[in-house]
Amino acid sequence: MVEAARGGGADFGQSLREARQEIGAAGPEEAISAAHLLVDASAEVMPQRGGWLAALAGSLAEKGVDVDGIPVVERLSGIAAGAVTFAEAWGPDLPDPAQGPNQRIWERARQLMGERARIPMQCWYALPHFAKSAVTLLTYSPATRAAVRDHDDIVDRAVEYCPDLEHVRDLRRMLDGEELLILDRPTRQGWSVTIHGVGDNFQLHTLLAAALVGRSLPGTPPDPRWVRCFTTGEVEPGTPPVTGWWRLTDAHGEQIWNEGVPADISVLGDTRVVVLDPQSHPQSWPPGRRFPLIPGSLALDATYHRDDLAAWWPTLKPPQPTSPY
Repeated sequence: MVEAARGGGADFGQSLREARQEIGAAGPEEAISAAHLLVDASAEVMPQRGGWLAALAGSLAEKGVDVDGIPVVERLSGIAAGAVTFAEAWGPDLPDPAQGPNQRIWERARQLMGERARIPMQCWYALPHFAKSAVTLLTYSPATRAAVRDHDDIVDRAVEYCPDLEHVRDLRRMLDGEELLILDRPTRQGWSVTIHGVGDNFQLHTLLAAALVGRSLPGTPPDPRWVRCFTTGEVEPGTPPVTGWWRLTDAHGEQIWNEGVPADISVLGDTRVVVLDPQSHPQSWPPGRRFPLIPGSLALDATYHRDDLAAWWPTLKPPQPTSPY
């Protein structure tokens, strides 16, 4: 199948169908070898065929194979650039990439872009396959997430044409093994925590409450069902909405929005700082992880004496006024 993809052979479609049928019976070593071959080839061949190879690599990851997704995610950037070029040249009423190209579409693309149209057109049809594969590979591989953490502007630009790219963007920004400094302004207490697999600040807020409320801080601890579904469990039937504990702000006094992600939290020096302020209005949100297949955790690493934090408070700005709407 890979040789047919590399050589442009007409037997690629038949080889792909056969590979899909055989992949479920592959042993562990064979599956790992296949995964290496697929991700490397997906980064080398023409975009459309590369998309099918990337999709097959994603299916191996779903079966538990440890797949290095870096080549797929890196190739996605070029695929997104080509797809944006195609979309901007085509204009309104873009063709449905799920339907596949045809002669009419090729002729119009060539009319708009000349002979260079082939690659952008292929990128347009390959983009959903690469995007879905990238989401899968980033979901199952923390090593892939860590290796491709850089921001990618062209992928962000292509989100309007492929919603799966929103998940790619946020998975790339997930902070695995990140240490945060947590400061409670009313009590002048502070802690260091380390987060893994936290997909948004709703999850961060809930896990902070699980670590601190009813232990170091007064208040009503989170419902255990909330904690389970924000770590490793599913949302149990009848679980009520989560009710918030604080207004989270950063070291500059700006609000840390629950809808954002931990990577949005600004850095003071080399530390991301989360300040716990009293709520200005009630908050609630649905329980459950944004990325249900990724287990989340927040570990309390250290509790600081108030004297240890004396130098921090003068550097922190007071919370800036915000609207609840």
